[in-house]
Amino acid sequence: MKVEILFPEVCNLYGDLQNVYYLQRCCPALEIVETDLKSKPRFLEEDVTLVFIGSTTEQGLKLAADALRPYQEAIAAKVDAGQLFLATGNALDILGDAIDSDAAGRIDGLGLLPTRAEYHMMQRHNSFFVGKFEDMDIVGFKSLFGFHYDAPESGGWFDTVRGVGRTPETKVEGFRRGGLMATALIGPLLILNPPLCKWLLRQMG
Repeated sequence: MKVEILFPEVCNLYGDLQNVYYLQRCCPALEIVETDLKSKPRFLEEDVTLVFIGSTTEQGLKLAADALRPYQEAIAAKVDAGQLFLATGNALDILGDAIDSDAAGRIDGLGLLPTRAEYHMMQRHNSFFVGKFEDMDIVGFKSLFGFHYDAPESGGWFDTVRGVGRTPETKVEGFRRGGLMATALIGPLLILNPPLCKWLLRQMG
């Protein structure tokens, strides 16, 4: 099995990358490859079991979106065909239609997810999260400048029990599309949630 980390030089906040290294500890035969901002993602041409992209800075969001935009249609086709792709934290935002920031203007996203992120840079939100996915309890943390708007009340990943979902008013958290799994939760998501880690490993085969 092979896991590809996209853009670790910028998408490396909150310890999100430890999710991948934890998978390797669970499965020592797992190979990790890293793709930088100037390289074509390997999963578009190679057999990659899981693609991972983690949290980044606001400047990192623009760099990552610009790096992936030439492959927008190919990425959509891949995830719709079942390619496993995990995005955590604000990496989710570049997979939507756009990020509208009151400090940095607009960053166009990839349009893979039916949502628009709206940032208010002086109103950072921090909270604990408790949710449900299938028969599993999910716990985690959020630290973000804005929420996800214009999304339908479907296609989510987790159901919120405590905390906030895509917005403070909604219970749906994250997104699913084909093999794509995206959540605004940050940090050691898989370490905090062993049943979810086992579920992901089963999806990986």
